[in-house]
Amino acid sequence: MQISEASRVSGVSARSLRHYEDEGLIVPGRCSNGFRDYCQSTIDRVLVIRSLLESGLPLRLIREVLPRLNGEPDAGAGVVCAQFLHEVQSYRDRLAARIAMLSDQRAALDAYLQQARRTDP
Repeated sequence: MQISEASRVSGVSARSLRHYEDEGLIVPGRCSNGFRDYCQSTIDRVLVIRSLLESGLPLRLIREVLPRLNGEPDAGAGVVCAQFLHEVQSYRDRLAARIAMLSDQRAALDAYLQQARRTDP
């Protein structure tokens, strides 16, 4: 699919798609006329990138972590510095805290709905 369709399907602007490509996060194919050609796996990768960005992970860490999340070959190769590990751990901890908070909110809503159903005439 071309960039306009990829933008619509992913919910990410065409400008962001070009930026992700410039940053080396995605590599869309090219049609014979030079237009970008986005396959579903690239769209899936864009959605992961967007989710990580929305969760607060900086682009430079996403660039390092993304291959590991997608199970790419040789993704574990190379030495990982302590600062990078600390930043990823910090991100993971923030994500775990958000998940816990959302679980608590869901439980509170479930309790409210259960109570409301008991008192509904």
